[in-house]
Amino acid sequence: MKRVYAREEYCVGCKLCEIYCIAAHSKYKNDLVKTFKKEANPPISRILVEESRPVSFALQCRHCEDAPCTKACIVGAMQKNPKTGVVTNEEERCVGCWTCVLVCPFGAITRDERGHKVASKCDLCSDNSQMPACVEHCPNRALVYSEYVSNNGTK
Repeated sequence: MKRVYAREEYCVGCKLCEIYCIAAHSKYKNDLVKTFKKEANPPISRILVEESRPVSFALQCRHCEDAPCTKACIVGAMQKNPKTGVVTNEEERCVGCWTCVLVCPFGAITRDERGHKVASKCDLCSDNSQMPACVEHCPNRALVYSEYVSNNGTK
């Protein structure tokens, strides 16, 4: 299964991945101006740039093989697609108990407390395109979307 991998040696902490993630999940789909100027309540980013200078890197869901979040979800909102391996949160079912947040070994699930409180996580832009928005718009190619990436950037 393809995943997003961060290469911290290329990350400059610009946070464009966060911006484009928000836009990709907004009703204006990748239109930055409309997303941030016209959308009353834009979505939160599903990727988070961690910074501790001089190191910075993007953190997002790893879509784990065993996916502890899916096992911990008390209402079954967190689900892993058996064909694609993508772990998603069915927001309509989520009750905001935050159990998934507690069990995520990477700290990649966050609380979206705008209106209906739900868990928020990377969905690899599964309803969007072939390439997640964060990877597509990373100016330094610090994010890679592939089967596996070693420390030196090779498959």
